[in-house]
Amino acid sequence: MSSLDISVIAAELDMTIKDSRISNIYQLNEKTLLLKLRDVKGIVKNLLIRAGWGLHITSYAFEKPIKPPDFCMALRKYLRNGRVKKIQQYDFERIVELTVETKAGEYRLVIELFGDGNIILLDPEDKILHALTYKRMRDRNIIRGERFRYPPSRGKDPRTIRRGDLEEIRSDDVEVVRSIARILGIGGKYAEEILARAGIEKNRLSSTLKDEDLDLIYESLRSLLSESSVDNEKPSIIVDEKDRFIDVAPVEMRKYSNLKSVEFESFNQALDEFYARLFAKERISEVDATFKQQLARLERILEEQKKTLERSKRLAETYRRIGETIYLHLNEIQFLMQRIMDEKRSGKSWGEIAETLMREKKESRVPAIYFEGLNSKTMTLQISLEDLVFDLDLRVSAQKNAAKYYEMAKKAEKRAKGAEKALEQTRMKIEELNLKMLKQAGEESRLPPKMRRREWYEKFRWFHSSEGFLVLGGRDKTQNEILIKRYMEPSDLVFHADITGAPFVLLKAGDKQPLEKTLYETAQFAASYSRAWREGLGSVDVYWVHPDQVSKSPPSGEYLSKGAFMIYGSRNYIRNVPLEIAIGLVKRNEDLQIIGGPPQAIANQTRIFVRIVPGNESSGRLAKRIRDLLAKMLPAEDRDKLRKISLDEIQRFIPSGRGAIRK
Repeated sequence: MSSLDISVIAAELDMTIKDSRISNIYQLNEKTLLLKLRDVKGIVKNLLIRAGWGLHITSYAFEKPIKPPDFCMALRKYLRNGRVKKIQQYDFERIVELTVETKAGEYRLVIELFGDGNIILLDPEDKILHALTYKRMRDRNIIRGERFRYPPSRGKDPRTIRRGDLEEIRSDDVEVVRSIARILGIGGKYAEEILARAGIEKNRLSSTLKDEDLDLIYESLRSLLSESSVDNEKPSIIVDEKDRFIDVAPVEMRKYSNLKSVEFESFNQALDEFYARLFAKERISEVDATFKQQLARLERILEEQKKTLERSKRLAETYRRIGETIYLHLNEIQFLMQRIMDEKRSGKSWGEIAETLMREKKESRVPAIYFEGLNSKTMTLQISLEDLVFDLDLRVSAQKNAAKYYEMAKKAEKRAKGAEKALEQTRMKIEELNLKMLKQAGEESRLPPKMRRREWYEKFRWFHSSEGFLVLGGRDKTQNEILIKRYMEPSDLVFHADITGAPFVLLKAGDKQPLEKTLYETAQFAASYSRAWREGLGSVDVYWVHPDQVSKSPPSGEYLSKGAFMIYGSRNYIRNVPLEIAIGLVKRNEDLQIIGGPPQAIANQTRIFVRIVPGNESSGRLAKRIRDLLAKMLPAEDRDKLRKISLDEIQRFIPSGRGAIRK
């Protein structure tokens, strides 16, 4: 993103997410963060931040890692539950600052979008707490504990520039497009756009510009800046003749007048669509690089196995020929071996024997003509026969030497068969990897799924009972307060587990009378999402009352904290309610939706579900296992749809952030 793009999106985001609370933070990959925000109306918005690229609210559901990296954990520690006070561009640089107000003070998240990019967390005193990348540079350092310093300015701020400032352009002896991009720090794309509006050739030398040319450039700059304000913007994605995305801009681009464009209501929407496709291409490249690395390793193994196979075959053939040659010349070889041993026993030295045989070889006497050498240490005779040179053990007969070579041939043939089998297995692995690469590339080329539009009640814990009643529970103290004060109606029933640290649960009865099974399901829901789950209890008592028994007025002299209410009058108890939740899948308009709640209520809506009980497996790992189990229950054509559902959708239904699958 250029400085101009950043100025537009920063202004849009400040209007959109100001005063939102940071519910959670995820690190999708090395350079990408996802901030889950909840605005003042309770609407969830996901802010996607990519160091070195850009940022925007996304409507797409991205897969979140099971285990957050250390940097992500640090951001959660300082920023979670904080309020976004403002989001702004620093000067006209490719830097965005997110100011977050917390109980401990104001923290700033500095997002650097130039070069390789960086994300830096500053404490209330502007000291660096954490950074995506730490480094020492010529003009500044990004080191923990040091005071943060901005990089040197890249150019003049085009918003405050005057006509006279453009005179500097003529002092450059380079193409005018490069001169404008450098002096204004506006980027090549918008430097070209300014010149397209001014009707000046971009490759023209700056030194040849006349006064009237500078006038036109100045007017074009002013019009570009005016059109890029939030009130005047006309955001669009530019596409080529094959409908491939070429570029994205907050204004109508004259430089692309010969191409089609797709218009959007906001620059954020345009960025969301553009970068979703860009990230898909990037994932394909990452997949391609990973597979190519694996493929190169397998191909190296294949080449080594080919060499081993050829070597084993060659040795087997050579050993067999040696054995056959020994048998063909058995008497001559045995005579030579016997003569050598007899002469040695008679007192001759190995040197004398070898000297005699070499003299006879020169005279072409048989079998001395075969002689090549003697090794006294290994007691071997080396001979040359029928273009073969091989050793014979003088301690055994020629026949036993032949048998030894036949045995060596068999072992080499066995190694060759093993190498051939390994070679075939490697070829199969390469073929499987190529198929997997094609399949993975196809999957990664698809856009992430759009986030499902949530119903109003989904901000709470919820389920629909077997009879169809809506049941709501608070996720925290704040939601408890909201649930009772805003959503409790006279016809509701109010449930609460008989344990400290339990949510209030509303059974929205309306004008109908719920049966015992709905009361039991609601009680199980209240029990499972209480503190009893975290403590690993098997069951807990639950009671229910009518709304007029619930009050925020404490007895005289007492105080009720947020989310706490007084219960007056008699309570209706349901004893020993077991803690258990089912998480399943339902199909709505061809889309899959994750649901969760008491097992009987979920079983009434779908046959595809998994039961969980209190346990110690983290919600991330547990959610992945649940998704895998659900996938096995689905028909093949729906499994890809499930894979696209974020694990976060499953984690939302896991009480207390951990549990175990019921055996």
